[in-house]
Amino acid sequence: MTSPITRIENVKKTYQMGDVDFDAISGISFDINKGDFVAIVGPSGSGKSTLMHIIGLLDSPTSGRVYLNGKDINFTTQEEQASLRNKHIGFVFQSYNLLARTSSLDNVEMPLVYAGLSNGERRQRGLEVLRLVDLEDKVDNLPSQLSGGEQQRVAIARALVNSPDLILADEPTGNLDSKSGKEILDLLIDLNKKGNTVVLVTHDLSIASNAKRIIELKDGKIVGDTGK
Repeated sequence: MTSPITRIENVKKTYQMGDVDFDAISGISFDINKGDFVAIVGPSGSGKSTLMHIIGLLDSPTSGRVYLNGKDINFTTQEEQASLRNKHIGFVFQSYNLLARTSSLDNVEMPLVYAGLSNGERRQRGLEVLRLVDLEDKVDNLPSQLSGGEQQRVAIARALVNSPDLILADEPTGNLDSKSGKEILDLLIDLNKKGNTVVLVTHDLSIASNAKRIIELKDGKIVGDTGK
């Protein structure tokens, strides 16, 4: 039996606010398996962002265990976690996070620079994923020359360029109009159908309903887990 891509095991995250301890995450456990399309939902303050940061190795739990492809992250250094993020996790953020004075292709190639690929290899792979998101005609455009939906497609191409085990999308339609938002959601659905594992963080249940599984958070706890 293969290991889950991500295992969250009795994870707790506590923040200190003055003299008071605040549990943003309270003893959560679940697995994410290859080919899953999981939506993590909940109102503001439910712990979605904290959980996303922990899944994405952007933050560490106060207690509990986080595993990526069977590897216990608790016993890795920050440098090792950065390398694991680059190799295994593709991020798509609400605000796109593109470099403003950099072309679509160069933005997409950025993770491959850190991976040490040659110029030719980076260009070939960058063009492949831009073609995958239907932006082969926008390779030289700056973000300011693209619509919001096109910028998010560039961000998705960047997330795909290292062939990650997990695509982690945080409110990916939050800054888009309804038409562009639907196009981005349809793209994520299509990527999942092609075998990509997707975790979608959203407050919108109508968006979450497109996932195969919905994990609902409230006050840092799982209050619903449907479609497993």
